[in-house]
Amino acid sequence: MKKLLIVPAISVIVFFAGVTSAAETIDSRIIDDAIAYQKAGGKAEFMAGKTLKITDDTYSHAETAKNFRNWMIKGANEGLSHLRVLAPRGEKAPTVQMNHDSLYSVAITKVVDGKISFEIPDNVEVYTSVQVIDQYGHGQYYIVTKGKHTVDIDTTDGTTHAFLIFRSGLEKGIEAARANQDKLTTWGLVSGDFKVPNYDFKAVDAKTAELRAEVTGKAFYYTFPRNEKAVTDRHQWNLENALGWGGASPIANEANLYTNSKMFEGSKCMTTTFMNPESVYFSSITAYNAQRYLFEDEDVKSVNSNTWTVNSDNTVTVSFNCGDDALNNITTKGQDYTFTVRYYGVTEPVLR
Repeated sequence: MKKLLIVPAISVIVFFAGVTSAAETIDSRIIDDAIAYQKAGGKAEFMAGKTLKITDDTYSHAETAKNFRNWMIKGANEGLSHLRVLAPRGEKAPTVQMNHDSLYSVAITKVVDGKISFEIPDNVEVYTSVQVIDQYGHGQYYIVTKGKHTVDIDTTDGTTHAFLIFRSGLEKGIEAARANQDKLTTWGLVSGDFKVPNYDFKAVDAKTAELRAEVTGKAFYYTFPRNEKAVTDRHQWNLENALGWGGASPIANEANLYTNSKMFEGSKCMTTTFMNPESVYFSSITAYNAQRYLFEDEDVKSVNSNTWTVNSDNTVTVSFNCGDDALNNITTKGQDYTFTVRYYGVTEPVLR
């Protein structure tokens, strides 16, 4: 398997554009149902000033702003917002390349004195993680350890707020994942005063489509640099944001590794066999359409190591469009597809 190297380097830092008026923080609260909040009139508040243009240097910031906006209308600026259902399919999803490995809860929190805080309660009962993403889309931390955490945030690029993704694993079923969400708290969150940079989001979507088209049909490897200083190739980083915004830098035995395949024909039966990755938590394979969204068809399901069949030689065979009797079969109902492999708690042999 391909080894991904994250090489720190000094790059030009693009500071936030736009003017923001003062806003007050509020007492953080639990938003029990993100979709209900949105249907009840959830809105995002924008910065004052002229509309910001999209350039190669600002794209990752703009794509991140779009994701902040998408979750603000679901309540994430007021505290911790729970998505109680499996990630939406197709372009209804608030974030590209969501998956059905876990239920999502999201919070937007203010950076105070260069730090943010959050909690993974001691009584969680399924896989639980918190990913910390800055305003340029960098996953600065991926935390799986239970307890109260206060972490330093690199703010040299102008980051003022962080986007927190809480994942509650589905290994025990959706009701257990929902019960796990109920255990999550707002401890440490500073909510309420984020405003969305005033980008032309139609232009953001057009740039995203342009970037995705560049690699449609090709395999793609992510590097996910942890901050702006670690970006060595701006175009590569823009591609990563367009294809899989919100990913994490792979850290052995803790954080995750993601890889995307090329496009395959949905009319053909295809299989792949690989050594059992034996990730610390679990591994999964999810099929996506060419735009990297989950297929609209409910019958297109993922497979993961909690349920897949392992061969006698400790390899795993995954089948695509080969029928219900095929090993670990994923059907795309004849639709062309790409797939993403996720290693939750990637091991050193896989990274090598």
